[in-house]
Parts: sequence; structure tokens; C-alpha cells
Amino acid sequence: MNEQSPRERRYEERRRAIVDAARHRADDEGWAAVTTRHLAEAIGYSQPVLYGHFPGGKAEIVLTVAMEGFVELTRRCRAALDDAEARGRVESVADAYLDFARSHPAVYEAMFQQAIDAEFAVAHTPADMRAGFDVLAETIGDDARGCATETFWAALHGMHLLERAGRMRPESRADRVAELSARYANR
Repeated sequence: MNEQSPRERRYEERRRAIVDAARHRADDEGWAAVTTRHLAEAIGYSQPVLYGHFPGGKAEIVLTVAMEGFVELTRRCRAALDDAEARGRVESVADAYLDFARSHPAVYEAMFQQAIDAEFAVAHTPADMRAGFDVLAETIGDDARGCATETFWAALHGMHLLERAGRMRPESRADRVAELSARYANR
């Protein structure tokens, strides 16, 4: 394993600081409040330094946040799937998905509501995005086409958005997840 040089470490630390500042600002005020000027000020560097780390500006930063979010969501869903008993696979993964979405609203928005030029169930899907789709497919035992997985994912996504908007009763979440399980378990 190659040891990073001090220069490489500083570069990665600044890059991490930019991403963390973007996530923090987005969590507090939404993505519209995240600007390269604000991020440069937040990390104590000039905008040219920021663009040296993210030549694509805000769009590239949002994409980085989104891709990190896919990795984390996949990790949580995979852990829930691995820890679940056969009967509770759908419930465990659905709860992990919905808990992640609720806990990280700005990251979730970057993943699913900001512009990302990628589909989920195609050969050229980025690996980190595909891994999340694959764990959902594995959860419900979907075939290679992924149509049932897309529907399962859409149900989870819709549940989250409706819960977040206050359009669904929070106390009924377990019932909704049980309904998903009844429809998708043992396919």
C-alpha cells in the first residue's frame, strides 16, 4: 500500500472539508444555499482552490455527496439484509433505507433529486449506484431485468418523500413496511 505524501494528504483533507461543508450547509439550508463562494469561505480557501479540487464546481460536489450517499445507503441496506432472518429481509432493508433517508435529507436529495446523469438498472450504471440497486434486488429476489426492484425502490422512495412532506402518518410506517413485505417477500 502506497503511503500518501504530505501534499496528497493536504489535497484529500481540503477535498473532504469541501464536501463536509457542502453537506453541512445543505442540511441546514438546502442545496440552493450551497455556493462555491460560500464553500470557499467555509474552508478558508479561495474559489480557485475549490475549483482545483472540483473542476465541475457545485455540480461535481453534489455528485460526490450523492455517490458517497449511495455507498453509505448500500452499506446500511447490506448490513440489514445480512442481519435479517429470512422472514424479515424486506422489513429490515426497508427500515434501513427509510432510516437513512430520514437521517440524511440533504444527502438523499443529492442522490435522488439533484441532476445525476445515470440510470440504475443498466449495464453502464456507476458501480456505487448499481450496488445499492443490487442489494434491493437481492432483498426481494428479483431477476436480472430489475423491474420488480424498480417498483420496490419506487415504493421506498415514495414513502420517504411522503413521510418527509407530512403526507403519511409516522405511526403507520411499520404497517406500510409490513405491506411491502407481504408483497415482496418470498418472490
